[in-house]
Order: sequence, then C-alpha cells, then structure tokens
Amino acid sequence: MVNDNINSIEYKKLYSQYNWFEKNYPPVVQKSCDEFFLPGFSFVLAGISKNINTLMDKDAYFVTKIRIDKQHDMFFRMSERAVEIVLDRVLGRAQRKFSLNRLTDLEAKIITSFNDYMYNSVAQFLSPPPPTLKRTNFDIIHLTFLIKDIDENTVSKFIISLPEVLLKPDEVVSKNDKFNYTDFQKSTLDVAFKIGSTRFKLYELKNLDVDDIVVFENSDPKHLTLKFRDYEKEVNLNPNMGLVIPVDNEEGDNMAENNTNLWDSIEVEMDAQFDSVKITLGELKNIEEGLVVDLTSIYDNKVTLTVEDKPIARGELVIINDRYGVKVEEVIANSGNKEQAASAPQQPVDEQMPLQNAPLEENAPMEEEQPFENEISNEQPQNPAGDDEDEFDYSDFELEDEDI
Repeated sequence: MVNDNINSIEYKKLYSQYNWFEKNYPPVVQKSCDEFFLPGFSFVLAGISKNINTLMDKDAYFVTKIRIDKQHDMFFRMSERAVEIVLDRVLGRAQRKFSLNRLTDLEAKIITSFNDYMYNSVAQFLSPPPPTLKRTNFDIIHLTFLIKDIDENTVSKFIISLPEVLLKPDEVVSKNDKFNYTDFQKSTLDVAFKIGSTRFKLYELKNLDVDDIVVFENSDPKHLTLKFRDYEKEVNLNPNMGLVIPVDNEEGDNMAENNTNLWDSIEVEMDAQFDSVKITLGELKNIEEGLVVDLTSIYDNKVTLTVEDKPIARGELVIINDRYGVKVEEVIANSGNKEQAASAPQQPVDEQMPLQNAPLEENAPMEEEQPFENEISNEQPQNPAGDDEDEFDYSDFELEDEDI
C-alpha cells in the first residue's frame, strides 16, 4: 500500500505543476524528433517523478549526460528497447539480436547526436543557473515519455531528467473549495464496527451452541470502534435501547464449569464485530468530530464472533446490564462434525456386551455362527461422552504464552 506521507509536499507540488510540463515539453520533444529523424515517431508524456527507481524498472538504458554549467547537468535516458525501435527505423532491422552492449560506433553516435539536438530544444525552459561556489546536491525532475514507432506500433520509454532549481513551472492554484461536506452527507460507505472482546475458555468454546449468550467484558453500550481499512476510531454512541434485547445476567451463564482438562482451561481472546455496515458520510463526519451519534440502523446487522481472526459463530446483539452480548444463532466452527455426530446411530454399551459373551448352543452348526460373529465384529463402539472431543480442533488456534 502506498504511504501518502512519503514526500507528500513534493508530490502535491508535482500535481499542481503537471499542466505546465504537459503543455510545454511534449510539443518540443515531438518537433525535435520529427526534425532529426523525419516524422514516424510519436511522443507522449506518461509521468513526472522525483524517484528514478520507479521509472527504470530493471531495464537497461543508454544514458547521455549533458553539462549545463559547472554545477548542473541534464540527462537523457533511452531504454534498450527504445534504442532498438529508433535504430530499426533509421538503419533497418538488424539480423542479429539487439543488445546495448554490442552497439556500433555509428549506432551510438546516432543516439548521442539525437540527445544533443533534443537538449538544444528543451533548454529554452531552463532558467539561468544561480551563481554558486561549489557543486551541491539538487533535486531532479524526471519526465517520462513513451516513444512509439507509428508504423510498427512498438513502444518504449524515454526519460529526460532536469535540475529542479533551474525550472520555474507555473502551478495550478485552487481559488476556493468547489465542494462542501454537506454536498455528500447522504453518500454511504461500507465500514465495520467492533463491539468488544472477552477472554473465553477453550472448554466453553468447544461447547458453544445456538441460543448461548456470550458477554463481552471489554465493551460499553455507549461506545463502539469504527474500522475502515487500517483506520480505527472510537464512536461515542447513543444506543437505542428499544432495538436491543435486554437479557438477565444469569441467562448468559449457561455453560458447564466442571472442567479438569489443562487444555480446556486455557483462555483465548474472542472478538465481536458487526458484518459490513453502511453509514453515511454525514455520520462519519460526526464520528470524526467526536460527537455522540445515533447509529440505530446497525443493530439490524448480524454480529460475527472470531478467535484468531477465524469466524466461530454469528448472532444478534443483546445488552446484559452494562455490557454488550451476542445471542448465538449459528455456530460456524466444525458445524459439519456436529451434523455427522447427530445423524450417526448409537447403541448402548450394555446391550452390546451380552451379545459378545452369549454362549453358543452345542448343536448349532458352524455355518450359522459365522454371520453372527461378523455382525458383532462390524459394530463400532460408540462413545457418547466423547462426541464433543471430535467437534473441536485445538490446532485451529495459535495459543500465545499468556493464554497458558
């Protein structure tokens, strides 16, 4: 992602100066090329930059350095492909594979002479060099052109680098704001609202079920956290109590506590946030200014519970005393295992054991014993008490030291 803070002032200057460069340089560059090579090439200004690394893109370049005075230089950089395009049109297509490392003296002379001719044309936009006693570092403006052979429809890059101190570009200045925030107050954007978080035991997480209520200790009905990309902002909320379900605190404590397993007693961090919510720019403006806002409409959205950014369950928002809670409507994690376990027939153990230990009759033929034995051997012992163990995989979550 682009960091807008990098050289933000310089970039804004280039934005405002672009029209001046685009108005003056392309016509002069095009005219110079037509006069030197005759018409056949077209030049288009593709961009202005102070960072040459974004332009070079690992290509090889033929570079011509021209001394303006003792303190300042101008550079003409023609990519390897651009040199090939020019020479193919001027001298004819070569039989060998083209490479800058194998340029002949004649080919190098043609490109250098063209750059010298170009310098004499574009130098008219340079101001007189200021008097200086010694050479100092100075900023460079890079103008990137696309040079195209019109007949062959082949394109490559041609870069002119100019010392910024010798340029006096006109800047576009906005006289006043053309738009007001009020013009867009009803426009909407998608954001997320984080409700809160809580510490949750793995045992309780394994046994989370529909209609369970999870209370988020780190939450406040008067505040939510707005999330938009990497941006977060606390919202001073005016909750509409008529749109949430008041729940008695005792109803939320409906999970068993008798647990002696070390892993089950480990706690993980559970977060809750609304699914994508649409708010208006007017509401966002009020949030930015720290005002108390009424986001009644968001309570109709479902809430997703997550652990380690993995969705666990979804439900609706409730309020339990002074904390937010979520009434579970759907358990996402391992839902397939639960359905499979519910549909699998289970046979009590006490009914299986007498069959295995039943004595055989003395006169019973051996052929009749085999089907009976096969039927017993195909039975898979069921463990009703262990069903929950198959519905949860500890490896789904990475446990931090503080969780253990």
